[in-house]
Amino acid sequence: MPDIHHQLMIRSTLSETFQAASTPAGLRVWWSRDAKGEPAAGATYELDFGPAVKWQAVVTRYIPDAEFELKLTEADPDWIGSRVGVRLTSAGGLTRLDFHHEGWPEPNEHYRVSCFCWAMYLRVLKRHLEHGETVPYDRRLDV
Repeated sequence: MPDIHHQLMIRSTLSETFQAASTPAGLRVWWSRDAKGEPAAGATYELDFGPAVKWQAVVTRYIPDAEFELKLTEADPDWIGSRVGVRLTSAGGLTRLDFHHEGWPEPNEHYRVSCFCWAMYLRVLKRHLEHGETVPYDRRLDV
């Protein structure tokens, strides 16, 4: 199965980066239009990407300030069963964020577009943490 992996360095603490990458409030800033759920292993997240795009995921990995992962249970067919997550480490005063979206059924067009989109979303996350920038949901893939 093809996977998506990105790595970036962020001028932010492990704790701030983890909160932004794992909590519903954090996800609303850089990824989803809305998010609900409890950041804890086994919890269900509701992810809202617009009127016709309401997804669900289960938290499969939760290690505070270190790892967070969601397994998509209700989503686009290509995403169902895939896992989206981060691993964080401290690196010389910066936080290293290793992102993954694993379990794609095939390297189709949706996979290729998602590779690009994830890079754009992660840039929004980095800019928010480093500079306090907030990008409206509908413009996040335009920056």
